[in-house]
Amino acid sequence: MLSQINYKGNLRTEAKHLQSGSIIETDAPTDNNGKGERFSPTDLVATALGSCMLTVMGIKARDMNVDLEGTTIDVTKIMGTEPRRITGIKLHFHFAEKTVADEKQKAILENTARTCPVAKSIHPDINMDVAFDW
Repeated sequence: MLSQINYKGNLRTEAKHLQSGSIIETDAPTDNNGKGERFSPTDLVATALGSCMLTVMGIKARDMNVDLEGTTIDVTKIMGTEPRRITGIKLHFHFAEKTVADEKQKAILENTARTCPVAKSIHPDINMDVAFDW
């Protein structure tokens, strides 16, 4: 078993990662009857995509002796209606000034990001707009 989720009431859940004991709380978003005081479940989907991309890039970068420490991603989630669902995720990577990579390494890292396990699990109807600002 990976995790256990507990409904806390007032449209809030608490998810516990059983191996580590770490906790993530979610809230319904303000546009769907919630308080928006925590990540919403759909926020976590978009955020998981960025985290997955950067994690696998980190693995590949380490193998190529490229330092990605300080890299950030701005994540934007676009919601649709009829039915209510994620219709797009925008990810804008910003690399630290100290990050040094040649064109071949950049291409490898960008491909690694685009083919991470979460990206491969996102439905093809969801538009993924990814930009890399080296």
